[in-house]
Order: sequence, then structure tokens, then C-alpha cells
Amino acid sequence: MQSLKLYAWPALAGLLAALLILDRWVLPQQRAGTTVEVVSYAEAVRQATPAVVNIYTAKLVTSRPNPMLENSFFRRFVQPGQQPQRQRIEQSLGSGVIVSDQGHILTNNHVIAGADAIQVLLHDGRTANAVVIGTDPATDLAVLKVELPELQPIQLGDSNAARVGDVVLAIGNPLGFGHSVTQGIVSALGRYGLQPNTYEDYIQTDATIHLGNSGGALIDTQGRLLGINTLIYTGNSQGGNSATGIGISLAIPVNLAVFVMQDLIDYGEVIRGWLGVSVEPAVAPGNGGPGGRALAVVEVAPNSPALKAGLMPGDLITHINGQPVQDGRLTMHRIALLRPGDTVDIAILRNQQSMELTALVGVLSQSGG
Repeated sequence: MQSLKLYAWPALAGLLAALLILDRWVLPQQRAGTTVEVVSYAEAVRQATPAVVNIYTAKLVTSRPNPMLENSFFRRFVQPGQQPQRQRIEQSLGSGVIVSDQGHILTNNHVIAGADAIQVLLHDGRTANAVVIGTDPATDLAVLKVELPELQPIQLGDSNAARVGDVVLAIGNPLGFGHSVTQGIVSALGRYGLQPNTYEDYIQTDATIHLGNSGGALIDTQGRLLGINTLIYTGNSQGGNSATGIGISLAIPVNLAVFVMQDLIDYGEVIRGWLGVSVEPAVAPGNGGPGGRALAVVEVAPNSPALKAGLMPGDLITHINGQPVQDGRLTMHRIALLRPGDTVDIAILRNQQSMELTALVGVLSQSGG
């Protein structure tokens, strides 16, 4: 019995010491009166929501005459003037974002295209008729303006700083329900080839975008504008007509949207830089090792900045302004964001000889020439 006590007391003391260590250093502390912090984006939504508007459009459409009246047999049974052309009003909805206290609103071009009347509903219940300042079908963007006092423009973010995995929120007017918020993450950056638009550089997110969300705000967790929600991409499955790709939502980056907006406000159109060169992906030969990415010059437009700079078909472009080229679409897209008169340094390989050229950026005509 005495020997049992000798072993029991050290074991009990060790157990008590272990419990003390667990309680003080290992187990999470939750004293009386403390609260567990809950992740919420309510403050970001509160800041951004007053800048998101609902857009309602109306279009007067003339109905086509009854096609049966094109047949002479049926036409003889109709009295003259008995079948006048009928007109009806088509209505649609969308969203927009107030970006200045002067009343400028960014939205999608497809939201207001062909509209005869545009009305904007603010978060505080005020309404106003909007006028179109300018449109840019190439990026599916439009700028509207309303005359209202005490507007609350959204704070602009930096889409170039967005990272895959960042939490984002979409605010808009889905299905006419009014302001709604959905949450997701940035799924990918620089998406393209999904629309016939000339300039695509979409932010992909899984934040749900429904009909009516187009033109609304994609914001970060600080309430800053990251993009203009544009569409949700779906494709047909191989087995039939069922849609796939739910959760692939696309937004136009705010940096591109602001560039387009400012030109539409200042000039009524978007002025884009132009080099006048057609390229295709290629690999530049390395020094005894694997080569790097390059763009092979396929064609140089007559009297173009590229021709004046000395570019020739067959040249391999390796760097633009000191930056390695990635792909032709992205490179030409970045050149389009330059101003006419800017200079561009172009590093090329010609017959395996390195050369440095300098081009003076020209103006891309609205016809794309």
C-alpha cells in the first residue's frame, strides 16, 4: 500500500501540471466577457451600396406587319388602313455605378444599347433620367450622367493589384429585385476569347451575377471598386442543351473602365494607341539553351508607326519597354492603353542579331485600321 502511494502522488502531480499547461498556454482562451470576432463585409457593402444604381431602359419598337399580308390572296380580304403598324415598348433592366459627384455613371453598353429612355433609381429612392455621355462597344462600356445633388461616388480600387484568391463582392439589381450582394473570390485574371469584343481582359469570379447585375459593382473587402460586372459565362454540355459553367462570372477591370470613361467624357470616343503590326506567338532562340517567349511579326501596316520604326516581317519581338512579352493579345492591349505620341522601346531579334527600335505611338481609328 505504501509503495502504491509513492507511485500515485507523482502521477497525480504530473496530471495536474499537464492540465495547467493546457489551460494556460495551449487551449484557446475565452474568458468571461470576451467575444469571438465574426468575419463580416457589412462595412464594405455599406460604403459601396449608395454608389450602385438600378438602371431601367425603354425602347419603342415598331411591330412588323402580319407576314400573311404579303400574300396577295389574303391581302384582298383586308380593307385599306385596317392593318396599321403597331408600336410597343420594350423594357429592360441593369445596374450602374456612380463614379463622380458630377453624376457620371459607369455601366455596360449592352444595358443601354438602343434605348429611347433611361431612368436611374438610386439606393436612397431618388430617380432621375439619364443621358448617354458616350459608349464603347469594343469594351462593352458606357458612361451616363444624371443631374442630382449630394451623390455618393464609389471609391476606386486598383484592379492591377487584384490577386487570384482575393475575396470580392458583387452588388447589383438582379432580376429587378433591387440591391443584392453576392460574395466570391477572384478565380482568374486576364480572361479573354469569351466575347466578340475587341478588348477583353476580364476578372473572373465565382460571385453570382444574374440578369440585371450587368453594369453593377465588383468590390473588394474595403468597399473599393475593382470591376464592372458584365456577364456570366455558360457553355453547352456535350450531351445536350444543358448549360454548364455556372459560377464563371466576368467583370471589366476598373483600371480599364476608368481609362475608357475618361476618354468618353473628354473626347466623346476612346483614343487608343496603335503600332500597326500583326504578330503571332513564337519562341526566341536561346544561347545554347531553351528560348524565351517572343512575338513573330507577320505583317506591318503601310505608313504605320511600326514601319517607321523599322519593324519588318520576320522580326521576333522579345521585349516592350523593357518588359518581356507574354502574348500578342496582351501586348497589343497594353499598347492600346498608351497615348498617341508616347514612345515605345521595342527589343527584337533579326537574323539572330539583337536590335533596339523606338516607335512613336499612333492613333487607332474607330474602324480599327
